[in-house]
Amino acid sequence: MMDSDSNPSCEPKTSAPDSVLIAEDDPIFRQILESWLQRWDYRVTAVDNGLDAWTALQKEDAPQMAILDWMMPRMDGLELCRKIRRLGQHPYRYLLLLTAKDDKQDVVAGLEAGADDYLTKPFDLDELRARLRAGRRILELQEKLIRAHGALEFEATHDHLTALLNRGAILDALKREMQRSLRTKVPVGIVMADIDHFKKVNDSQGHLVGDAVLQEVARRLATAVRSYDLVGRFGGEEFLIILPGCDAPGLVTPAERLRRSVADEPIGQISVSVSIGVASLAQFGDGCPCEALLRAADTALYQAKAQGRNRIVVAPAVQSAAV
Repeated sequence: MMDSDSNPSCEPKTSAPDSVLIAEDDPIFRQILESWLQRWDYRVTAVDNGLDAWTALQKEDAPQMAILDWMMPRMDGLELCRKIRRLGQHPYRYLLLLTAKDDKQDVVAGLEAGADDYLTKPFDLDELRARLRAGRRILELQEKLIRAHGALEFEATHDHLTALLNRGAILDALKREMQRSLRTKVPVGIVMADIDHFKKVNDSQGHLVGDAVLQEVARRLATAVRSYDLVGRFGGEEFLIILPGCDAPGLVTPAERLRRSVADEPIGQISVSVSIGVASLAQFGDGCPCEALLRAADTALYQAKAQGRNRIVVAPAVQSAAV
């Protein structure tokens, strides 16, 4: 499977901007607020104290907007604003503070505590609705920015043709896994896979067909690995797969699964296979640099090519200083 970052839609689960938390200890006023908001098509969660509001806002799908009374039992609105902002929640929570206080210093205190807006009781119904609409616009803009950022991040780290991690991203991932392996003493292995006779496909069928073959091979490789393995396009028709927890003998079975995922079924009318070289950090010792491990797997890959293709070769163990 590709890493979870390979899907730009894999974002934290959040509620829609039309969900609102009401924290108000006056039961009549709370009921009136709830009735108004529901009439305006907001989805409402209502609580009668600050501590319950704090608990509700910790949930993964908590409302993104909150109407908070300043004076509440167990935790007042001002302290609740401060705690929410200290938490640094993502996505952003839009906080509207309600109070009977109308002194300018109180307004400043509320905004400095983290409130986005402020309404003094008693307030006009249309004004409340307008303030909520403004908050909703801000949250909708935030959603668009998050999606745009996710798309840009995806483009920066993924190959545009195959949607796999690109060369830079898969190399960064390998360095991280090697560092983790040194800390935890859990082995990490790599698989280098190269499509056999791919130039013939491009020459005889054209580059559009060649691209379709690359995409399908990438899809098969990505679905033939474990959820925490990483698959990247290393360059051209060559792929790098990172398998945490695998020593050299343990690499053979997943490598064979990868080989068969490509070779067992034609892509359209085209028979396709991959040659594979594998190497594990455990073969070379703690001092082995990333480049040496890649070179060992790549050398094994070309031995697989030389031995007839569509096969797996395990890199021989050597001392890292000699690699």
